[in-house]
Amino acid sequence: MAFVSAVGVVPPIAPTPVVQPISSTPSVAGTGATSGGGFENALSSAVDNLGAAQSKADGLAVQAATGTLQNPVDYMIAANEASLTTQMTVAVRNKALDAFNEIMRMPL
Repeated sequence: MAFVSAVGVVPPIAPTPVVQPISSTPSVAGTGATSGGGFENALSSAVDNLGAAQSKADGLAVQAATGTLQNPVDYMIAANEASLTTQMTVAVRNKALDAFNEIMRMPL
């Protein structure tokens, strides 16, 4: 459906495609008790994913610094992914510590 504006007919905007994660390891949301992995495996895969994202960003940073990187956007995407993964991991850790402290404060 096109819209009419003061300048003329405005064509509809195509839907934005869904962006897939860069890493090949499963995300924390994809693992859990229902998939048989358990909480421990979910945390392990999240930490592994964090390490992989940071290693990829570090490698691309070296390539960008030496001038061998063909597309600087690749480095920016990897650096942002590593940053967001680190922020998520720290947030999950803080929530886990808060929950542990709350449990320790419960009277027996």
